[in-house]
Amino acid sequence: MTPAQSRAGRALVEMTQPSLAAAAGLGLSTVVDFERNRRSVSADAVRAIMAALDAAGVILIDENGEGPGVRLKKSKGFDEGLRPDELNASNDD
Repeated sequence: MTPAQSRAGRALVEMTQPSLAAAAGLGLSTVVDFERNRRSVSADAVRAIMAALDAAGVILIDENGEGPGVRLKKSKGFDEGLRPDELNASNDD
């Protein structure tokens, strides 16, 4: 995971640095320093940040030729509505 992925993942789920630190069981300075690339943090701290983002619904995408990234998990209760081929007069609201 990169510092940019952490920042982007937090932005996707509207999570602050203090809330990420609390969810990861880390000090705020560890999260801030990691995201600002001020110092190296332990592998355990990075794993804790990754786990907290995962629990919040963030998927970290590995380098795949286009660069690392993030996306949101599909929401389990999310109603995606009807597909275009399912639209007809009987389900018209």
